[in-house]
Amino acid sequence: MTTHADQRKPNILIFMSDQQRADTIPPYGKAKTPNLDRFCQAGVTFSNAYTISPHCCPSRATFFSGLYPSQHGVWNNVDVGNTLSRGLYEGVRLWSEDLRDDGYELRYHGKWHVSATEGPEHRGFNEPAASVEGYRHARPHTGEWSRYAGGETLVESDERKDGEIMRNGYDTYTHYGVHEDPFNDRATVEEAIASLRQLGSESARRPWCLYAGTLGPHDPYFVPQRYLDQYAIDDIELPPSFYDRMEDKPGLYRKTRGRFDQLTEREHKEAIRHYLAFCTYEDDLFGQVLDELERSGEAANTLVLYLSDHGDYMAEHGLWCKGLPCFRGAYHIPAVIRWPAEVKDPGRVVDEFVNLADFAPTFLEAASIETDRVFAGSSLIPFIRNDRPEAWREAVFTQSNGNELYGIQRSIMTKEWKFVYNGFDYEELYDLREDPHETCNRFGQAEYEPVVRSLSEQLWSFARKVDDVCINPYVMVALAPYGPGVAFATHS
Repeated sequence: MTTHADQRKPNILIFMSDQQRADTIPPYGKAKTPNLDRFCQAGVTFSNAYTISPHCCPSRATFFSGLYPSQHGVWNNVDVGNTLSRGLYEGVRLWSEDLRDDGYELRYHGKWHVSATEGPEHRGFNEPAASVEGYRHARPHTGEWSRYAGGETLVESDERKDGEIMRNGYDTYTHYGVHEDPFNDRATVEEAIASLRQLGSESARRPWCLYAGTLGPHDPYFVPQRYLDQYAIDDIELPPSFYDRMEDKPGLYRKTRGRFDQLTEREHKEAIRHYLAFCTYEDDLFGQVLDELERSGEAANTLVLYLSDHGDYMAEHGLWCKGLPCFRGAYHIPAVIRWPAEVKDPGRVVDEFVNLADFAPTFLEAASIETDRVFAGSSLIPFIRNDRPEAWREAVFTQSNGNELYGIQRSIMTKEWKFVYNGFDYEELYDLREDPHETCNRFGQAEYEPVVRSLSEQLWSFARKVDDVCINPYVMVALAPYGPGVAFATHS
């Protein structure tokens, strides 16, 4: 018997955490995530999903547009005083606008961080908003000086407390702790649940899309005590790369680690414990959303996506958070889709490379919406139906101009190699088969020069495809080991 739900376009429910590593959920499972464990068994897990930039704004703009930063225009945090871009390029369209124009009811709750000049209400979500002017290059706001001018936060002390990082001329940073409602994520989920109840009562009229964006497990890692109690400090292990002093890597990497070297090994383990507990807390919140979806009666006709915008180093190479050190932990993200009406052979793990640009074309295909836009990503619907596309990417490409400490960085990663072009320092090359933890930089060793050239060719070919113009030939900035011209080289 065909039900009304079978005749309708699918609902779409998105739960995006912030700064969550892929290895905190199945099939890796470093964190305790009972809701995601069950969810993965009913869906398709993309075990090699990656962000395209190691921080929030460019990655979220890619998720919503299906484009790389060179195409959508958001390179860094849009809210800070020294931002280079406050919003999307003129003419960039988001998948939410396509759903709106197709008759979807859209609701948005939680973190946005796509543009400082407009909100989700300008892009199809919630109630229609007044039009906004396009992005114009404005003077930076200087309000950030207020936290220093008063001097209240700059208490100098010779005594460092547990989890603290002392910084001359800055406020003291506390890396982890206990908080009953970190980042107000509980309120975000409660609002999302209230929307689900309302949408469920209106489901006979229109398909819907709901986005819930929490801020955990972003640093600093403050979590409710009951989740922290699920982890014993004696069970926590430091990552294999923790003792890598990075002498063969860019100086910025070592300089960044220097901040975290204030922490003892026990404190690093405590931070890991807090981070994993934070992931368990987010799993609990996600479970509450799933429970409400089940109560609504709409679960069978809803595509549910769980993912994050980027990862976290979690003590790899002695680092935390995310940034220009181009290591896997900051880029590897969780991504799981459950769609009862379409997932074939649920519980599967897909290990092909996917990235945040793939979800825009996925949503449009799921909703049977056609567009003539060209995306940087490709639809994941074939994988959902247990079909591998005839042609699929063999590499992951990333773009960063630095997050507030600016520096050009581009990378290419295959299953065998990772090459990082650093405009601010020397390059990196890792043999991922022999060195999966990226501890030994092979760049500059003569026997690997053919690999560097081959990966450079692919890197610049992709850059041309996505309109990336960090190709200035001026002698002071043309510092790549192989310039963009190798993309057009002919081999004899």
